[in-house]
Amino acid sequence: MTSTLVRSLLVAGAAVGALSIAACSKPAAPAADNAAAAASDAANTASTAAMDASNAASNATADASNASAAATNAAGQ
Repeated sequence: MTSTLVRSLLVAGAAVGALSIAACSKPAAPAADNAAAAASDAANTASTAAMDASNAASNATADASNASAAATNAAGQ
């Protein structure tokens, strides 16, 4: 799970870097505009994947906490 999150963040960072370079460079040719649009789409996809991974990790943490509480309660009875 952690490697998926890290990979998603790396892809998002690379896409943001590509957008930064594209935004700060000379006026682009139409092909470069298409590449910037594709990079933006990739950044959005990576951001969504990172959010999904973060939510899954949060849910897994909550589930583990609930299981631990249930085990503690069962042991105390």
